[in-house]
Amino acid sequence: MKIVSGGQTGADRGALDAAIELGIEHGGFCPRGRLAEDGTIPERYRLTETATEEYSERTEKNVLAAQATVVFSHGEPTGGSLHTVAFARARSRVVLVVDLDATSETEAARLLRETVRSNSVSVLNIAGSRESKSPGIFAAVRRVVLLAFTAGV
Repeated sequence: MKIVSGGQTGADRGALDAAIELGIEHGGFCPRGRLAEDGTIPERYRLTETATEEYSERTEKNVLAAQATVVFSHGEPTGGSLHTVAFARARSRVVLVVDLDATSETEAARLLRETVRSNSVSVLNIAGSRESKSPGIFAAVRRVVLLAFTAGV
């Protein structure tokens, strides 16, 4: 199992930090210059820079690198998260959207685990809202991923 993500603040880093804590292989693509809303994405995240600084390029590469994409948000996905969902669906990838306002962390972890198991996912893309647009999402996604995969997949 490998978790890929784009390294943005919020959901992306929550997923990557959980993967690191669990010893799950991680990676993914990030914009050239390791661009994120808080400056430069730390080197501890094993990400590959894309050719451009465009967030959409990194989003599309991460979707294509995985068999399934999970998007976390508070409320309906908007902006880049909505683009991620649309792109994944257009490429016939498995997509799970988790609205953390409507789904408990325990249920989100169960849905995540079930999506991975039932679709034999070996590479999972985890995306979602950035921290500035959804305060607290980093911690919530980290907890969900830890819950989902602590017992293994």
